[in-house]
Amino acid sequence: MNYRQESLKKHAEWRGKIETKVRVPVDSREALSLAYTPGVAEPCLAIRDNPELSFTLTRRWNTVPVKTDGTAVLGLGDIGPEAGMPVMEGKCALFKAYGGVDAYPLCIKSKDVDEIVETIKLISGSFGGINLEDISAPRCFEIESRLKKELDIPVFHDDQHGTAIVMAAALINAAKVVNKEVSSLRLVINGAGAAGIAIAKYLLKLGVADIVMCDRFGTIYRGAQGMNAAQTEMAQITNARNLAGSLADAMKGADVFIGVSAPNCVSKDMVRSMAKGAIVFSCANPVPEISREDALEAGAAVVGTGSSEKPNQINNVLVFPGLFRGALDVRARDINFDMMLAASHGIAACVGDRLSPDYILPYAYDLETHKAVAKSVAEAAIRSGVARQGK
Repeated sequence: MNYRQESLKKHAEWRGKIETKVRVPVDSREALSLAYTPGVAEPCLAIRDNPELSFTLTRRWNTVPVKTDGTAVLGLGDIGPEAGMPVMEGKCALFKAYGGVDAYPLCIKSKDVDEIVETIKLISGSFGGINLEDISAPRCFEIESRLKKELDIPVFHDDQHGTAIVMAAALINAAKVVNKEVSSLRLVINGAGAAGIAIAKYLLKLGVADIVMCDRFGTIYRGAQGMNAAQTEMAQITNARNLAGSLADAMKGADVFIGVSAPNCVSKDMVRSMAKGAIVFSCANPVPEISREDALEAGAAVVGTGSSEKPNQINNVLVFPGLFRGALDVRARDINFDMMLAASHGIAACVGDRLSPDYILPYAYDLETHKAVAKSVAEAAIRSGVARQGK
């Protein structure tokens, strides 16, 4: 099947992937009086006196916006907020199907950091959490950082942390397959944008000590020219050997390659130069850095991609529905590292004794995995002190 052409046809038939649903009767005078006027005045006054009641007297407790400015949509780049809508609607559909979370696409027609932050702040009182999506780096770092400081509900940038969480889950299980300790791995990340930087920071916390990052010009190292502020920061905490060179140079002897970058930038020879038992996660979409077939032919022991057509799909959909379900269930003020780590281990554990080179992650549509992630995240929120209920 040509999925792209068939998807275009289906989108024209569907005319949208989500819709609202009425949860209460509005079919009589009595029903209208309870759900609307005059009865609705009483919960309005109660919330006026105590805004926290908005979480118990409205659907706010279960509602999340999926927000983008359309500047980094899939691998398509800056296509604008309207063009980002099909992706945001898809995310909302997955939120509901896999996590029971009511999510709505909100595409902001601005690239100005101040305007985006202010817009989200002004409407935050309608939501239980905020999901940021497909916002280009380095602006996405400032937007998330400011919102986390200024809002008392969870703020989560899925391209950064969702990618890091599922990548860590894949790495935990892949390391078991090749009989290596996570802490001993030499790891190369190609792509120094939002996803690559978040993955590197997360894996450092997970215990991976030897990480070299690359962008399209080569390795990120101390003293390199042309780096932005985020990349300069990463040069200080990665690449301990301060290796200056190309991606091919970085991959020699490496145990793991993680690609969140561009299509067809890795050759078979580059994979052949890696250590025995090499792990290759080529996750550029829709075309990976190297195909699964080529990586295996070149000697990789475990290969994951971003494609649902191949084994070992590494995709954020394993993360965000359960992560937000768990955070919303305990009224978390934040999504912290403890909660994200719980999600990684929760995902990895769902593979169980089925672990193999072709099965390092559960399938994205496995509802039990999403339930397990939600439970692990809620428990971690309580333990780490950010939960407001369920203690």
